[in-house]
Amino acid sequence: MLDQVKIYVRSGDGGAGVVAWRREKFVPKGGPAGGDGGRGGDIVLRVKPTMNTLSPFGQKIHFKAEHGKPGQSSRKTGSSGKALIIDVPPGTVVRDADTGEVLADLVEPGETVVVAPGGRGGRGNQHFATSARQAPRIAEKGEPGVERWLQLELKLIADVGIVGVPNAGKSTLLSVISNARPKIADYPFTTLEPNLGVVIYDDVDLVVADIPGLIEGAHMGVGLGHAFLRHVQRTRFLVHLLDGASQDPIADYNQINVELALYDDRLKERPQIVAFNKMDLPEVQERWKDIEPKLRKLGVEVMPISGATRLNVDLLVQKMFALAQTLPKQAPTIETPVYTLTDDVPFSVERESDTEYRVTGKRIERAAAMTYWEYDEAVYRFQRILETLGVTEALREAGVQEGDTVHIGKHELEWSD
Repeated sequence: MLDQVKIYVRSGDGGAGVVAWRREKFVPKGGPAGGDGGRGGDIVLRVKPTMNTLSPFGQKIHFKAEHGKPGQSSRKTGSSGKALIIDVPPGTVVRDADTGEVLADLVEPGETVVVAPGGRGGRGNQHFATSARQAPRIAEKGEPGVERWLQLELKLIADVGIVGVPNAGKSTLLSVISNARPKIADYPFTTLEPNLGVVIYDDVDLVVADIPGLIEGAHMGVGLGHAFLRHVQRTRFLVHLLDGASQDPIADYNQINVELALYDDRLKERPQIVAFNKMDLPEVQERWKDIEPKLRKLGVEVMPISGATRLNVDLLVQKMFALAQTLPKQAPTIETPVYTLTDDVPFSVERESDTEYRVTGKRIERAAAMTYWEYDEAVYRFQRILETLGVTEALREAGVQEGDTVHIGKHELEWSD
């Protein structure tokens, strides 16, 4: 099961505004009538409830939305680019691949998030007319779209997670209580990915996940620990299965709980049903007499079961449904900040050589990308933007001189006062 992928997304560029003039019969001096460009298409992630894995992204990882169309004469606005909707399974956590910042935690069917807004359309020359400038030959290019790499991480949404050390019998238990048919064998790590099953009791169902065996150091990624532990975060409660044939079941119980808490402190508060498995074995039946009072002394209520012979399995299922009725129905989600597109520091100026300077900053680079450099009026307007944002003063303080080269985004400008 593919549960972690990296994808590239790019929203559409805004369409360019145009320079055009009103041309009508009997109107010899028509004014500016250049239309605005259309908005670029957004990149949107949407929860599709029928998806269970991120496997579709194994074939395609690059996604680009449509660009906005340029404006037209007669003040007509260009059409907007169509948003690109990317379907993801419920339980997908979206992170910025560069910073690791969580952008969204998508759980509910149909839930959406815009991860790359489309660029704004450029304004046509109709917007630049003033009483002193009635025939402006100036318009804006469209705002460039947003491009970024995203990390998608799937955390299974299940009501119940079965946890325990390797070979505790989790897959066997899941197979006898549900419709799941996981791979089962008598050696550790048979299960290398979570299995899901549906348990039905009195017309009510629970989704149960068999979480692969956890070992010491799982919270640090040992033994694929991170790949498994992320799925536990979604469960409403846990069935903690103890291996009755283990050398020290009480130590196993403590180890699993420690690993859960170290991975996510909130997991230590997750309700648990503890079951002592493999009671079909004579030696385990003997050990049960010694183990049960010790666990009870620790405050742990434990029930003996056998997944192989179904001993007390029905009783365990009844207990699971009884506990489920007392808990909120919604799977836990990750607390994340609301994702908004905000600028960082407005700009910075760096001297690259005696005659070259570089200005960086989202706002100023965006303004440069939207400027028609072939129009003098557009160049003058960009200079006013530099003054308004304080870039001109910062460049002078850095020592810029007439004729020096100033780099802004992809543009190379010759400095002139």
